Amino acid sequence: MRITDDRYTRDRQRLDLAIRMIRHEARTQTIRLWTGLTDDRIRKLYKTYVELHGPDVKRHRGKSPQQSAFFFRNLEVRREAAGLAGLFALLGLLKGAAKDSRPGGTLAMLRWGELFCRAYETHLALHRSHRITFEHAFHLLHVLERNAELGLDTCPACDALVLVDHARLHAGRCVWCERDDRRPKLRGAGAVARH
Repeated sequence: MRITDDRYTRDRQRLDLAIRMIRHEARTQTIRLWTGLTDDRIRKLYKTYVELHGPDVKRHRGKSPQQSAFFFRNLEVRREAAGLAGLFALLGLLKGAAKDSRPGGTLAMLRWGELFCRAYETHLALHRSHRITFEHAFHLLHVLERNAELGLDTCPACDALVLVDHARLHAGRCVWCERDDRRPKLRGAGAVARH
């Protein structure tokens, strides 16, 4: 009886995680990697989800995002990416996230997937505009783990968490400090802006 209960629990967790990922518009290959479900089962879940909740959820096809330059396209994306990276670190996802060699659908992988979804959902709750998709968030975690292209550091001016491109020669400043640097400075202490 115990073996059956464990198997039922694991199957239920796999389905729950897959539905959660469908809600976040994850690609079929990502859902398969994390849950171990077949492509056919994922397609059926997607169809059922759309029938119940409406066609608002898109099904993305093709390869997952793999360009780290996406996280530096503008100040807002950089700010969101640094915040998301902070959530990953806070929840312990950077210590040993899902390895590609770990089989999908194992209890450890399912728990990791649930934790990742929690981090991403917290990120969505903190930002009105959602510039970073679920798949981009997964790519961000993956490159931060490897610490080859991107890393985390602190702003030299205010000690805020910043996302750093290792190809740059100097450490970057946080979005807020950079924004302050771009604002026009007033001349003199008593200067009055002219209209």
